[in-house]
Amino acid sequence: MAKILIVDDEQSIRRTLRDILEFEKYKVDEAGDGVEALVKLKKDKYDVVIMDIKMPKMDGLETLERVNLLAPDTPVVMISGHGNVETAVDAVKKGAFDYISKPPDLNRLLITIRNAMEKSSLITETKVLKRRVSKSKTQEIVGESAEITKIKETIERVAPTEARVLVTGSNGTGKELVARWIHEKSTRAKGQIVEVNCAAIPAELIESELFGHEKGAFTSAIKQRIGKFEQANGGTLFLDEIGDMSLSAQAKVLRALQENKITRVGGDKEIKVDVRVIAATNKNLRAEIDDKKFREDLYHRLAVIIIPVPSLKERKDDIPLLTNYFVKSICNEYGVPEKKVTATAMKSLTTLDWTGNIRELRNVVERLIILSDKEITDKDVLNYVTPSASNRTSLLDVFNKYDKLTEIQKHIEDQYKEFKSKK
Repeated sequence: MAKILIVDDEQSIRRTLRDILEFEKYKVDEAGDGVEALVKLKKDKYDVVIMDIKMPKMDGLETLERVNLLAPDTPVVMISGHGNVETAVDAVKKGAFDYISKPPDLNRLLITIRNAMEKSSLITETKVLKRRVSKSKTQEIVGESAEITKIKETIERVAPTEARVLVTGSNGTGKELVARWIHEKSTRAKGQIVEVNCAAIPAELIESELFGHEKGAFTSAIKQRIGKFEQANGGTLFLDEIGDMSLSAQAKVLRALQENKITRVGGDKEIKVDVRVIAATNKNLRAEIDDKKFREDLYHRLAVIIIPVPSLKERKDDIPLLTNYFVKSICNEYGVPEKKVTATAMKSLTTLDWTGNIRELRNVVERLIILSDKEITDKDVLNYVTPSASNRTSLLDVFNKYDKLTEIQKHIEDQYKEFKSKK
């Protein structure tokens, strides 16, 4: 039930409004002046405040300003019998949702309250959605294995510094998540973390993407563009799959890291940037350096701190924790009751070879939630989880060996029967 606070120094008006609003099924509270209203707002939450302008101790406009500081999401409807257009405009400028003259028209008052509540509801929903988006982007690092514990400890120590970090590991292990947590726990957390997938951008466009370009720098440059380094100014730049970056782009990134300056493509003006760089790769950069595919000087600039992220087969003890975490978050996202994973199903998931790592595990859990009944069983895992190529090979090997053993056993039995018959 929605709760409304009526603030007016005239008891008769408060009583009349209370009777009307309680008839409309609202829960109503009263305050005789602005000071009393602020006391009530500190103790309780209201969906709408209806407030008179002319009151003793503290008038309505002054109280309105303090309500905006104390409960900024609470809509305030101002009412007055002494008002004019200037008063109404002043009230709205100071944050009032609406202004109604006394005696208030009943229909208009009820419509205004309904509209104010809709606005309040939208503000709440927007905040919830923003929190969800934020959580989805910076999820928890789930795991209790020694490898994950070490990563968490390293993040805690490294994040508050300005040290550059190189995150290594196979695809799907969670390198981006490590980078996000370093940013979240750093002194740059209020700034942006700007991501660049170096593998997804063609070599001829990577420089424009990173450093921006001036109008007319090349055929399709119809206007000036700000690059990722400038966008991340004051924050963090995450260079994902940096091992796929071209050598020419590597040289420019190296210069940017050395001098904290960039030059847009087609420009000659140097632009100062304040950026912390975190890089990630699924390649062995040492081997890439030997093959002349990656600059050794850039490697040493990036790899001040190296954080290796283990594959899922190296931390199989974390699979039950990750599975339960994904079940809870996905069911919550879909708005369905949380499904239980049976012990045999969990054991089956633990024995699989997760070539796609955590990303593959999450996709599989989502599939099981959609296709299974009230609980996820080992039968569901058998039916809906497609084994990786390596698993299929190993299973085929087992079946082939079994067939050969059966054939040998049958041959021995036949020989034994023949021997007995001769005897």
